[in-house]
Amino acid sequence: MSIRELTCIGCPMGCQLTAVLENGQATRVTGNTCPRGDAYARKECTHPARTVTGTVRVSGGALPVVSVRTAGEVPKERVLDVARALCRVHLTAPVAAGDVVIPNVLGTGVDVVATRSV
Repeated sequence: MSIRELTCIGCPMGCQLTAVLENGQATRVTGNTCPRGDAYARKECTHPARTVTGTVRVSGGALPVVSVRTAGEVPKERVLDVARALCRVHLTAPVAAGDVVIPNVLGTGVDVVATRSV
């Protein structure tokens, strides 16, 4: 048995959570004031994932870059790899909000999409 202390990012409260781990699974979570805290702690202890945001270069547009984000969460250990992949992308305007910039980024099953039009 081990104990893991976490700060919840499921809502603005930022609850201080304590997760009890047995055999790699969270068996008990305390400190949460809403159900999202419990779900966050259990997921964070077994399969942490993050949404990645950033910018991509654009030629011929009103702005030199466009903001992008992953359409879903990618495994936490792949976040830096996704950020590096964004650095290698160069788009040509026009780019519309919602356009897929990188489909299935790094085989994660998650697309990177533009969040604004340029």
